[in-house]
Amino acid sequence: MAAAKKSKDLTQEIEDQILSEEVAEVVEARDEAHGITKKSSEARAHSSSEEVDKAAKSGKRSSKGQAESDAKIEKIEGQLHRAEEKVAEGEKPKQPVKPTRSRLERRGKSYRKNAELIEVGKVYTLREALVLATKTSGVKFDASVEVHVNLGVDPRQADQNIRASLVLPQGTGKTIRIAVFADDKIDGVDVIGIETISSALEKGTIEFDVLISTPANMAKLGKYARLLGPRGLMPNPKSGTVTADVAKAVAEAKAGRVEYRVDSTGIIHLAIGKVSFGADKLYENASTVLESIKSAKPSSIKGVYLKTIHVTTTMGPSITVSASE
Repeated sequence: MAAAKKSKDLTQEIEDQILSEEVAEVVEARDEAHGITKKSSEARAHSSSEEVDKAAKSGKRSSKGQAESDAKIEKIEGQLHRAEEKVAEGEKPKQPVKPTRSRLERRGKSYRKNAELIEVGKVYTLREALVLATKTSGVKFDASVEVHVNLGVDPRQADQNIRASLVLPQGTGKTIRIAVFADDKIDGVDVIGIETISSALEKGTIEFDVLISTPANMAKLGKYARLLGPRGLMPNPKSGTVTADVAKAVAEAKAGRVEYRVDSTGIIHLAIGKVSFGADKLYENASTVLESIKSAKPSSIKGVYLKTIHVTTTMGPSITVSASE
């Protein structure tokens, strides 16, 4: 019995000695990678040896203690490996960095060619900008002409959340599909009927661009708000799509009624027609829009209301317009 115990103690002592030597080797290699002096290295090795001896004297090492010891060794080896990788990367020759191209240089050839027609830094009048916009459209389809107005408002304030609707004198140039959430027969409507529209919305199908409803039927549309709201299709009294005079609302929608609303950054984005309209018709639409925006100025605004105005076409360059015109 005593001989077996003595043999077990001798085996444990040999294992502790081997572990102490392995830890010392890993620490020495790590110190060389980090440039630690030999004196401090010996002190650390001595400290590591003392920790191993202390653990050995406390009795037989548990499986948990052995796992912790192995984890420490793996961590040290990982640190040493990462240090060697950093040294190796530092020795590699650095590749020359190409200068960053400007935003215009990263555009296509057609865009750059059209952008050359716009004088950099110049502020154009509204009519000049619209004439130039029709010339700088380089796409093969009939592009939309857009107006972007940056306002000095805080959309988080209820009275500064600018929103309105109007009828463009020359229309939008788009074919509008109109749906009426009512059972009355109305001319010029593409989709009509409460049951017809409800069954389509239940399936998530939307086959219209404008939805008009009477006030009495709005309660039935409430459950579809999550489907219609994010798409801007939910009828609203401010946009003229909730009204008792449905026939008039349909006629205005066909004539070119549009709705604008300031976004979270204080900018209004609105299409005012097509390139094929020509500068005169576009000017009439743009003037109507700007007059509507100016008339919607909140009384709480004390500083600059119209900050900047830009005109552009679909996939075309931007043209700065004078905001004081």
